[in-house]
Amino acid sequence: MKDVLSSAIDFNVLGQEKCKQIHEASLTIMDEIGLKIQGDQVLNLLLDHGAKIGNDGLTRIPVPLVEKALEVVPKEFTLYSRDGEPYVRVNKNNTIIGTHSDQLEILDPFSGNARKFLRKDTELMAKIADYLPNIDFVLSVGLSSDVSTRIQSQVTFIETVKSFRKPINFSSNDVQGLNDVIEIAALVAGSKKILQNKPFIFYYCEPIPPLTHPEESTEKLRISAENGIPVVYMPYCMLGGTAPITFAGALAQCNADVLTGLVISQLVREGAPYIYGAMPSIMDMRTTVGSYGAPEFALLVSASSELAHMYGLPFYGTAGTSDAKFIDEQSIAEVTMFCYAALLSKSNLVHDVGVLDHCINVSPEMVVLADEIIEMLKHFVQGVAVDSEELALTVIKDVGPGGHFLTTEHTASKFKSIWYPQLFSRKMKNDTSSEIRGKIHSKIHTIISNHQIPTLDHEILKELEKWEILASD
Repeated sequence: MKDVLSSAIDFNVLGQEKCKQIHEASLTIMDEIGLKIQGDQVLNLLLDHGAKIGNDGLTRIPVPLVEKALEVVPKEFTLYSRDGEPYVRVNKNNTIIGTHSDQLEILDPFSGNARKFLRKDTELMAKIADYLPNIDFVLSVGLSSDVSTRIQSQVTFIETVKSFRKPINFSSNDVQGLNDVIEIAALVAGSKKILQNKPFIFYYCEPIPPLTHPEESTEKLRISAENGIPVVYMPYCMLGGTAPITFAGALAQCNADVLTGLVISQLVREGAPYIYGAMPSIMDMRTTVGSYGAPEFALLVSASSELAHMYGLPFYGTAGTSDAKFIDEQSIAEVTMFCYAALLSKSNLVHDVGVLDHCINVSPEMVVLADEIIEMLKHFVQGVAVDSEELALTVIKDVGPGGHFLTTEHTASKFKSIWYPQLFSRKMKNDTSSEIRGKIHSKIHTIISNHQIPTLDHEILKELEKWEILASD
């Protein structure tokens, strides 16, 4: 099981009282204002348990349904590796961080240019993520430009699972894609029952803000819950566009959407693993983009983490992103800010590391650089331990005034706990130009050349080939 560091620094954006106020506002939205919920199976389930549909066609969810869902939902679960070994305990205390295995574009590490993402690039992204110690999962989206949209989700997942041993977060273009990936994952795990007992996958899906839950979203929730697949339900809203311009209003609306997904999942299967997700950002009124680098985005994601933890739920956060298209001063500043906020706020499953250009491209170079930044920040958020050994009064007495600590056993036993960077320089005399990009390129080449992923069982590979042939028909 991975040894996970959680921030030891007391940090909050909202505090207990503000969290309660936002919770109460969310309950008012659900119980009085109402939501647009579609999908006959889910609607009938809600109505059978006390929800009402008004003359306006909106569904009102009574408070007791929310309270019951919060009572029965598991507060933690284990994610496994591809090989069935426990990887991490997911709860409100642990933080693990992930990137993408595919995206609309890739910032090619060899040419330096942004281009369309191709199927072959999935292996590169998966191998880099498998190698890096601070990247714990990948998000398999299904966006390769050279694969038909009908089978993108399935093919991308197959390419990812071949080259990645850690947990896989996946999404799908449609409901069929979700069903197919569950079948493929069950094949790799050994059976659906094994997959349910030892999930190495977790699913990502979204409602449509404001307060709209289309049939495709509710069906994805239903299928995930029925199969015992941990699911993230994450509204991505833009303040002033698809959410109120005020911070508290946007948080209340997002929270109402997430709690609606929670109620649905627990009605489908009580005890189904559920992950709270929220991405409230701003709509830049100058450009109309939803910003992936705005400080308000980092602030409100941190606030959403607090809301999730108030309920005892793990939170699916965002970090390591930027609005810049390339690796430059802007992207490094924004990536660092987001990683810092995610660690301080104790976000638990943090996605999007290395995603640039308003979530259009993913940069392998930035993922490698972010791995170093995350390691640096982990040493900050560990805080300061204070006990007799750490206070070191005996050592201070032995050395005495005017002495030095360089040769003490105390220093020899503890100096390796200090962070020593791999990419950043602390040379006595620095070179006349930066070496960092060269070190990043060298690391990527080393990973490609030397990092070996154990191949899947021959019989599993044969079955995966059948899936790929079937998908191509």
